[in-house]
Amino acid sequence: MSIAPGSDEELARLEALIDAWATRQLDESPVVKAVDREPDPDVRRWYVRMAGEEKQTFTVWLTLREYTLHYESYFMPGPEENVEAVWEYLLRLNLRLFAMRFALGEEDAVYLVGQMPVGSVDEAELDRIVGSVFAYTEQFFRPAMRIGYASKFPA
Repeated sequence: MSIAPGSDEELARLEALIDAWATRQLDESPVVKAVDREPDPDVRRWYVRMAGEEKQTFTVWLTLREYTLHYESYFMPGPEENVEAVWEYLLRLNLRLFAMRFALGEEDAVYLVGQMPVGSVDEAELDRIVGSVFAYTEQFFRPAMRIGYASKFPA
């Protein structure tokens, strides 16, 4: 099975859909604090900044590509302590996550990432993506930090 690329018209329609959805989130959602667009007109990327309780602020990057909508969020810096225990914790959590996973980025930083075919993008999926990032960050950030920064992050 192959994923078809989005046509120019479909990508333009999805760009408008995401713009409208993001504006509505900013107006209606108490946790969405800012929505910005990538200034480069050749890059279809949105930055949705949210306020949480366990992690004060985090951003979801939504990037509309030819074949997929890619989404990611910086979860935490690379652990300084109990490194293997942090990786084990996050890898075990990957089994419970829906349509996203924890991944290792630059400087061993941890990200939540995922992607979906452009043909599946709609407002309900955008809600699910951003809501899932919010829920997973609120649920798993503090335990991961307690493991990876045990001496600096009190229980």
